[in-house]
Amino acid sequence: MAERLRVAMVGNGFMGAAHSQGWRVAPRFFDLPLQPTMDVLVGRDPGRAGEAAAKWGWGEVSTDWREVVERDDIDVVDIVTPGDSHAEIAIAALEAGKHVLCEKPLANSTVEAEAMTRAAEAASARGIRSMLGFTYRRVPATALARQLIADGRIGEVRHLRASYLQDWLVDPAAPMTWRLEKDRAGSGALGDIGAHAVDLAQYMTGLRLSEVSGVLETFVRRRPLPSGSSSGAIAGSSSSEPATEFGEVTVDDLALFRGRFASGALGTFEASRMATGRKNSLRIEISGSLGSIAFDLENLNALEFYDATEPTVEQGFKTIIVTEPEHPWVDAWWPAGHMLGYEHGFANQAKDFVDAIAAGSPPRPSFADGLHVQRVLDAVEHSSATDGAWVGVADGSD
Repeated sequence: MAERLRVAMVGNGFMGAAHSQGWRVAPRFFDLPLQPTMDVLVGRDPGRAGEAAAKWGWGEVSTDWREVVERDDIDVVDIVTPGDSHAEIAIAALEAGKHVLCEKPLANSTVEAEAMTRAAEAASARGIRSMLGFTYRRVPATALARQLIADGRIGEVRHLRASYLQDWLVDPAAPMTWRLEKDRAGSGALGDIGAHAVDLAQYMTGLRLSEVSGVLETFVRRRPLPSGSSSGAIAGSSSSEPATEFGEVTVDDLALFRGRFASGALGTFEASRMATGRKNSLRIEISGSLGSIAFDLENLNALEFYDATEPTVEQGFKTIIVTEPEHPWVDAWWPAGHMLGYEHGFANQAKDFVDAIAAGSPPRPSFADGLHVQRVLDAVEHSSATDGAWVGVADGSD
């Protein structure tokens, strides 16, 4: 049997379920060089953490992540907490000699992301690996798109259009959540889903954004607090009925920005949690001198490809169904045409991370990749605060 790779996960919310699915399923479909085991789930509330551990298959529960990262019987720390705790947990785990998988975005600020990247680079010199969870890189269709572009199938990339649209905040009565608090989430739609669009655009094209110009907007600036919560409460009623308490929304609902890549290519980006009717619509279309490629997360087993070198009478977008065993990761799953879904990206992610640890090779996306995305996000915020002025993005490798 393969040597065990003992995993502790810090956090037990929505992404905790997704990462748990990845860890649970990956060793049952892929032939892994190491055998990941779900040893410890860490959560602040022992009751909720215990319920999650029992449901998802974790061996034990802890409420003290500091104690867990120091344990000799843990090899990997998987971080799925809100962004305000990423830096502290990741740096402590890396310094303790643990491999780290951290959910995106890397941090809530460039300063934190820089510190995490320095810690990751120092740990790498000791054979400790770190990876960032931009899971849409593990969708077979996006990996195929990257390969086609790298092979020159669409020629020189000239421009792209990326949008990530959701509507779960359209209703002003939707309650406050930590995702609407800047000190916990870092930013709103920009960092939560816009980060995915930025990373995927750069991953698929192999290009990096060098400057941006954008605007952020918050349409609903206060929301009712969940029942029983009074943190940051604002009185909202003067009637005889019990006053509804509101919390202040301190992040953006919508981010719009233009971007210039170092190659000279241009892009437009849109991230919204106010796009009525759109549940989880991530679409990227990339136009080149010889063709175009388009991907839509709501049809994630397909890739649209236009080959401008074909005879004029045969030209047109064709749909590639990305379910063949020759496509990335697919040979471990189902027969051709038997579709993959959202959760499969997390198993593919776990597989790639385990492979990198076993091979002693740097996994991607790296913390340095996440640092560059963080710098893009910060530049967009700065641009919005300066009436859309163009703002340069530092190279994430410095």
